[in-house]
Formats: sequence, C-alpha cells, structure tokens
Amino acid sequence: MKTSEELPLPQMATIEGADGRSVSEMFDAIVRNVDSVIHGNSLSVRHAVTCLVAGGHLLIEDVPGVGKTSLGKALAASIDSRQRRIQFTSDLLPSDVTGVSVFDRDTSKFEFRPGPIFANIVLGDEINRTPPKTQSALLEAMEERQVTVEGTTYPLPEPFMVIATQNPQEHDGTYPLPISQLDRFLMRVHLGYPDPAEEVGLLNTHGSLEPLEHLRPVATPKDVVTMTEAARRVHCSPPLQRYLVDLANASRSHPAISLGMSPRATLSLQRASRAWALLHGRDFVLPDDIKALALPVIGHRMELRSARSGSRDQIAGVVAEILSKVPVLDSNSSRT
Repeated sequence: MKTSEELPLPQMATIEGADGRSVSEMFDAIVRNVDSVIHGNSLSVRHAVTCLVAGGHLLIEDVPGVGKTSLGKALAASIDSRQRRIQFTSDLLPSDVTGVSVFDRDTSKFEFRPGPIFANIVLGDEINRTPPKTQSALLEAMEERQVTVEGTTYPLPEPFMVIATQNPQEHDGTYPLPISQLDRFLMRVHLGYPDPAEEVGLLNTHGSLEPLEHLRPVATPKDVVTMTEAARRVHCSPPLQRYLVDLANASRSHPAISLGMSPRATLSLQRASRAWALLHGRDFVLPDDIKALALPVIGHRMELRSARSGSRDQIAGVVAEILSKVPVLDSNSSRT
C-alpha cells in the first residue's frame, strides 16, 4: 500500500478564518507560537494542536521539569480567549472547580458564582494530585460541555478545552486517574528530555527571558471553531472505518490487554485522524493518519493484564504490534 508520502495530496478547499488565513496557515501559526516556548518536541506540539482542532481534551504526562505546564500555557496563550488555571491539590473541592451558589442578602436569592471551569481553555496542573471525588467534577464538563450545580445546568463556552498535566503514577502524592476520566481525554502526549543541542538552545532562550511572558495570541476562538467544523467534514471512507473497528477488536482480544478500545476510543481515533488529515492539506483520511495518532489517542485508554507492564514503553509496544498485524482491507481506501 502506498504511504501518505507517495500519494498525491489534493488541495483542501479553501476554508478561511476571520483574518482570511487558511486552516493550514492558522495551524502552522499556532505550532510556531508554541514551538517558540517548547524546544525539541515538535511532534508533541503538533499532536497538541491537532487535539485542539479536533475539539478534544489533552493530557500531558511526564516527569517533573520537562515542560508539561509550559506546553499547556503556551497553547492556551496562543488563542485569544478566556483562560483559567486550576492547581489541583489534595484538599481541592469539586465546588472549587465547578462553582458554588451563594446566598445574596440583598435579593434574598441564591446566586451562582461560576468556577474556573467556565473558560475556553482550562489548564489543570497536576490533575492526579487531587482525590477522585474532585477529579469527577470534570466528567460532565469534558463530555457534555456543561456543568450541573444543585440541579441547574449551565452551558460552557465554545470552544472548550481542558489541558491537564500529570506526573507518572509511581510518583509520591499522586492518585491514579480512573478509566472514565482518562477516556474523556482525546489524546495523551509525552515530552521526554530534549537532545543536548535543543537543551543548549533552551538555556540560551530561557536564561535571559521568559518566553511565555512575550507570547501573543495568533488565533481567536472563532478560528478554532472554524477549524473544528472543517475537521468534522473530512472524509473517512468505509474501508478505513472498518480498519478502525478491526483495530478495536484486535485490542479487545489481545492476550496482553485486559481492557481494549471502547467504541468511544474508536470514534476518538477517527475524529483525531480527520483533524490530522485536514492539517496536512487533505479532505480525506489516509491509513497513515490513523497509524500516526494511534498511540496518543488509544494508549491511555487500554489496560494491560500485568500491572508491572503498564509502562509507556510496554503500551507503545502493544499498540505497535496491533498496527503491524491488522491489515487495511482496500488499497484504495483513502477515498471510495
């Protein structure tokens, strides 16, 4: 089968933002903006922006000090929108996230005071340092884009994205995210350590100034909505949809996996692949799009049978094995 590099890439129909830029131009502008802060992690940055365009939520997991919070802040700062930050701690309450009703003596009525979840981009720092009860306050917001407090439902603004960071579970003072919470994140990315040359550049850049302080927005909420709507219209052919289902079935029957891909995971992989294709100038999905995003989209949604084998490398190996064994049914599956 031909790869995406070998196939001709038709030009995507021109879809412009508020300032006349195309989708690809808006995407590149956001990537460049974030890259000016995050050094040596271009693929992770592109994955993060893809998650934004796909209308999903992003989980950034890695050891302390590699730039997890900086990536979240840089992505948020690149969009001229309402942003809020939540520092998750062991004593944080659900009402500290969603908001609370306060009695107003002047009107003799309860008045709802929105919490930090009411923003376009919410940065949740160290989400796994708060107990499961507080983590659960995000479930309705992330899935249904609304918050219910004391029987009253409040819609969240559009676009709405949660960017959460977490340390590896083996670190002290962390709570494992429940699978229902992990399933709400469209993608999980890792940063890792930069190579020596990139780390030298990091010392030069961050040694004299703080790049985040000089970062300026390069897109608006309307631009994000435009890109998200365009991504939803990207064509995913029936053979590729069958390929997605075959990947899910392979994960459910794999001997090393105790919990495979759910139907939500299959839908999420299709949604992310459509955004990835759009950002590469195509109005249709290729098998390579699915393969490129399989690990960041489904890796955190699966559980391995051995608790000791649940490391990032082990999961990556299992995902790679599934991709290598599941064939695409039709060599012309990019468009039918």
